[in-house]
Amino acid sequence: EDPSSSSLTQNSVVPELPGFYYDSEKNRYFRLLPGHNNYNPLTKESIEYKAMECKRLRLLEEEEKQKKKTARAGLNSSVLLQKRQLGLLSSRSYCRMVHELKVNCMQRKKIEIHSPDSSAAGTNNFKTIVADVACERIFTVSDVEHGGCKYGIINLRGLGKESLTVEMYDNLYFTNRKVNSVCWASLTHPDSHVKLCLMGIAETPGCASLLPASLFSSTNPGDRPGMLCSFKISTAWSCAWCLNPQADNCFSTGLTRRVLVTNVVTGHRQTFNIVSDVLAQQFATQTPMLYNGCRSGEIFGLDVRQRNHKGQSWKAIRLFHDSAVTSLRLLEAERYLMAADMAGQIKLWDLRTAKCVKQYRGHHNESTVLPVHVNEEEGLLTAVGQDCYTRIWSLQDAQLLRTIPSPHPTSKDAIPSVVFSSRLGGSRGVPGLLMAVKQDLYHFSYN
Repeated sequence: EDPSSSSLTQNSVVPELPGFYYDSEKNRYFRLLPGHNNYNPLTKESIEYKAMECKRLRLLEEEEKQKKKTARAGLNSSVLLQKRQLGLLSSRSYCRMVHELKVNCMQRKKIEIHSPDSSAAGTNNFKTIVADVACERIFTVSDVEHGGCKYGIINLRGLGKESLTVEMYDNLYFTNRKVNSVCWASLTHPDSHVKLCLMGIAETPGCASLLPASLFSSTNPGDRPGMLCSFKISTAWSCAWCLNPQADNCFSTGLTRRVLVTNVVTGHRQTFNIVSDVLAQQFATQTPMLYNGCRSGEIFGLDVRQRNHKGQSWKAIRLFHDSAVTSLRLLEAERYLMAADMAGQIKLWDLRTAKCVKQYRGHHNESTVLPVHVNEEEGLLTAVGQDCYTRIWSLQDAQLLRTIPSPHPTSKDAIPSVVFSSRLGGSRGVPGLLMAVKQDLYHFSYN
């Protein structure tokens, strides 16, 4: 009899004893300690962390050996090409399935970050990266060693097939407050500015700021423009920029029990009072609608043109999750809305019927505001869980295609931030996934 199978059978029937942990390697029970001591602490948290770290290292080893399997049995490039030539697949379906195959073959490579300020690159931990619409630049928020946050912009033009280098430009100041939310804003031209929401500390209130992207450049610092606007607010949880001509030059801020819509040019503000904190927001582009995801689990839409804000009658649509909603993404036709929550659920809602039509399973979240990324052209959904795993699903049938472990040990302050695009660096860019974790930036390139 195989000793390993015997061991597995034995371990599967070992009874659980309250307050004890069974170690299969040593074949004995150990007492679980309520806290830490000075010698060999054995707690439930340390056991779970050890198991997670072993799993992460095993998956990393498998990736290095290129033990890749397609998510669908019998699916490969030759079969796809044959079906395409026989007319069994449309051009759209063929491209989507090719992306699905390529995602399973992506390989991790570290990117060299260069900066005019030699002390800027590699000294701070990446917290958030957000790509502009063209995926030519990435706005970064980094945690500074002595506290606070620092901002920067990474230019992806150097991310070619031959080289893996990028240029990073930092601003000349940093904030000692936490950045809760960030988004690109198109004021004078596409993605000309960056919208930041800062959390208040002690007696200092929160702040919403609109910074010109040209502030982060290699030109003479004396020629750089200053902050366009900044105003004090209560704790800001989310923000979004409106690209609809019917609400031009407007941005929204999700506050504690309020939604604030501000026109940058005129300074006019609208306030919508609600009963929960707004953790996620997104504007529609075809209609003047703003969708909001709340800590209570409610998702509602509002028409920013209306003037009567009394009661709840101004809510155009209402959807409900069982936990706090942390991310919202509208699909192109704006008939469907993707929503993720703190229970790890990712749901696709049909806005015409107000019903959930798909669920994407496997995401892990318990208490963190984590975004989801929808790439409709490639037919992919990407999300990073609180367990630090990056998961990619098929947008069409919700099948989990790949689970990518973090290159760094799992911890609350090392959750990766990712960007996926088939055109990283612009219209002639390279496809793949960018991952920022700790002080490093990685490119998962198509093989």
